[in-house]
Amino acid sequence: MTEREVIEFVEENDVKFIRLAFVDLFGTMKNIAIMPTQLRRAFDGGISFDASAVKGFCDISNSELFLKPDPNTLTVLPWRPQTGRVARMICDCLTPEGELFEGYSRTILRRQVEKAREMGYQFRIGTEYEFYLFHADEQGDVTLRPQDEAGYMDVSPLDKGENVRREICLTLEAMGIQPECSHHEHGPGQNEVDFRSAGALTAADNAMTFKTTVRTIAAQYGLCASFMPKPLENESGNGLHVNLSIEKDGVQLFEAQNGELSSDAQHAMAGILRRIREISVFLNPIPNSYRRLGCFEAPRHINWSFGNRSQLIRIPASVPGTERMELRSPDPACNPYLAFALMIAAAMEGIRDKVPLQKPLEVTGDLPGSLFTAIMYARESKFVYDVLGDVLEKYAVEKKKTAARFETEPEAVFQQHLRTI
Repeated sequence: MTEREVIEFVEENDVKFIRLAFVDLFGTMKNIAIMPTQLRRAFDGGISFDASAVKGFCDISNSELFLKPDPNTLTVLPWRPQTGRVARMICDCLTPEGELFEGYSRTILRRQVEKAREMGYQFRIGTEYEFYLFHADEQGDVTLRPQDEAGYMDVSPLDKGENVRREICLTLEAMGIQPECSHHEHGPGQNEVDFRSAGALTAADNAMTFKTTVRTIAAQYGLCASFMPKPLENESGNGLHVNLSIEKDGVQLFEAQNGELSSDAQHAMAGILRRIREISVFLNPIPNSYRRLGCFEAPRHINWSFGNRSQLIRIPASVPGTERMELRSPDPACNPYLAFALMIAAAMEGIRDKVPLQKPLEVTGDLPGSLFTAIMYARESKFVYDVLGDVLEKYAVEKKKTAARFETEPEAVFQQHLRTI
């Protein structure tokens, strides 16, 4: 949509509030609501906010940034009143000079997409999000009592989440987001929703919308949704499996020829495998993330294969037009903008440097075993710094605080992330 079309839509569809949404450095959704009379000002120069109050943005001495809505992200929120409707747009962050703010994760992903396009490559990303549905207590806070005791792809009456998933998918569809499928997962009360592939920026925007939608619909059913990587000690963890496809000159790189992957596809995979330790803190960002890895098919070793679901990267069986690689280590606690940006950058580096791909099932090391170790790999990485710039140190400092607090107050950190992730 164009800016003019957005303004006309708001006028013709009884939209009375517009939420300008953005994410902080760690992938937490934020927003400010404006009236329709302010929409033109938002498009022209942006709406200012105190960036020093948002984690990882600016310090108090240089704190003003501006939110400029992306008209392509306009959607009406179906769960809000339909009289005096509420719409939402995801925003870019601008400096007072009108430039894209380099410390904003959406800007970082946009830059990587543009760099890949300049080299003739187009990336598409499809996500598979897992989450738990827990009962709420009398105050509406999350408990660790799952909604049901069903298992993988069970049906009603064992599966008590089917109505919630149905409502989630229909709501997303009304917002212009197309889920591909949904089902009950391995764990009690655990669910999964998968999405069609989209451009990387759209996929990240949709991921943020999805998490907000899941939490909202769950609350309407008296439940709490948790995307925490490992909320239940002896049950399956929540993964975020990222399906990556790459196209060049109209050709899908992961389309096998005579049982062999193209050289560019192999180099892209090799690039991600080479940098996986360095980017793990952005794919697995909390202490609890490292309790999931190595359990219930979640990967621990740095390897790949055709089809095997316990490997870090796998090439799934596919029909023509859906060829891709699947990275299985990320979890839903991550900021998808940073995760996708680093994946794309690593893949492009692999293609550019013609990095050789190790043999299938060959193990060349292990993923980090703790948040502290993952922080160390990232801080020592020139590759990560080249992608993120000063954002790397801001992110690492906050994550180090989290890791240190977890050592002294593990239960408090666990409960905080259970409520907020």
